Amino acid sequence: MTCSDLSGAEVSGREPFALHASIPDGSDPRLLASDLYQDPPAPESKERAHGTMGTATSPLLAFAVRRRDPELVGPATPTPQDTKRLSDIDDQGTLRGHVSFALVYRGRVPEDGDVAQGDPVSVIRRALGEALVHYYPLAGRLREVEGRKLVVDCTGEGLLFVEADADAYPTTKACCKSLGGTNHWGGSSPCSPPPPSAPERGAGLRPPFPCMDQLLFDVEGSSGILDCPLVLIQVTRLLCGGLVLTLRLNHTICDAIGIAQFMNAVAELARGLPAPTVAPAWSRELLEARSPPIPSFPHREFDVLPPNGDGPPPPPPADDMVMRSFTFSAAHVAAIKKHLPPLLRDTATSYEALTAFLWRARVTALEIAPGEDVQLVIIANFRGFPELSLPDGYYGNACVPANARATAAALLDGSIGDAVALVRQAKAAVTAEYVRSTLDLLVLRGRPCLAVQNNMFVVSDNRHAGFIHVDFGWGEPVYGGPADTIFALGFLVAGKDRYGKDAAVVPIVLPRPAMERFAAEVGKLCKA
Repeated sequence: MTCSDLSGAEVSGREPFALHASIPDGSDPRLLASDLYQDPPAPESKERAHGTMGTATSPLLAFAVRRRDPELVGPATPTPQDTKRLSDIDDQGTLRGHVSFALVYRGRVPEDGDVAQGDPVSVIRRALGEALVHYYPLAGRLREVEGRKLVVDCTGEGLLFVEADADAYPTTKACCKSLGGTNHWGGSSPCSPPPPSAPERGAGLRPPFPCMDQLLFDVEGSSGILDCPLVLIQVTRLLCGGLVLTLRLNHTICDAIGIAQFMNAVAELARGLPAPTVAPAWSRELLEARSPPIPSFPHREFDVLPPNGDGPPPPPPADDMVMRSFTFSAAHVAAIKKHLPPLLRDTATSYEALTAFLWRARVTALEIAPGEDVQLVIIANFRGFPELSLPDGYYGNACVPANARATAAALLDGSIGDAVALVRQAKAAVTAEYVRSTLDLLVLRGRPCLAVQNNMFVVSDNRHAGFIHVDFGWGEPVYGGPADTIFALGFLVAGKDRYGKDAAVVPIVLPRPAMERFAAEVGKLCKA
């Protein structure tokens, strides 16, 4: 459970805490070892799991979680029992995994004007069933056919749903208040206010989320790609009246925009609308490779970089990784743009400026050898390309990777303007023909993964996906977006700075010494 005491704290994903699960027969509680991303054995149905957690920068926290049996929530009314092919973007190797999202809501006293009434878990469960009538493929199961092609059998079996309650003990009163009340988001905080110059200590809740394995429990047998539920949702009530909705998605079926569209449909139905305002569109046949497939671009992001000199360093050990979130306000973006030449200063987007800064700061932090090639991969959304004819409401994967390359020396010895220009060139390369070329290459190469390696940094902009607007009738979330990230991937997430202004939250994973160097680069930006 995340709290204001942990805001800005460095969490490696390996900090230990003790989880005690009571036994119905009255015997002594058993002690289970756990950490942030490693799930403990599941306690018996409806038992209460007690946990404590402490870090070097926060006091010991105590909480209790009670989970009910997982259940399948299917469409509220009968739906077609057909089979649908995924697109050739959907079933690439890079997307054959799960991604997690979190929506955190304040506690509040219900008012007469509230649209939704009753227990929020019951409201959300009902609305999920109604939404699945419109998004019925999400209630199906994937299987693989010839050529590793993925199809979804629309069986109506349903998505996986977990109901839970988290009780805050007296030692976590501030934690409960920060999640459910207004102090952490606006007025005086129970903790000392962060200095305004430190982006990683900006206002609001953001990754890493300690005890994530209790807020998004990995139900046994649910984490496969084939023949498993495509979506797992856990809704956890907080004692303070707040609510945490966590979601694990099979990435082949939706991208961030697609699953946010589904969750907004659920929210609209929870608020009493008769149907979603955006009608879902499948239309995956529009994103199939040409016959025969003929790539017209090199797509080097799928190639392994040839080593220069002694070659790239080996990947850092997993147990040395730490995650921190950095909150960049409009003032921080303006400080970056101040160092751009006049033409770029007036035309560069916040994405271009911030991505260029993050790329340079990461290469500096990792101390990559000057002669090594470093690669930035941007994830470009192509929904708006008229040549591809994707309809409004398309909820499949509609993004392709594009890359920028330089040697570490060229990137760091050059100006920030040079880096912004490289980001802009990568964006400009993504055209309708580039998308078709990507489809062709994916099929020709057997649906490969990105060639992720130590020198590659992938940036995905989730600020406009729509999570922050998911309102079940009690207000929008105080955090809505990815729940975690990995070493090679950085997200831009919609958030607020300590003054309540719009900002970009960027969770970053690096080896511990590199994280200190990365934070130092951010500190230089603050002073600027």
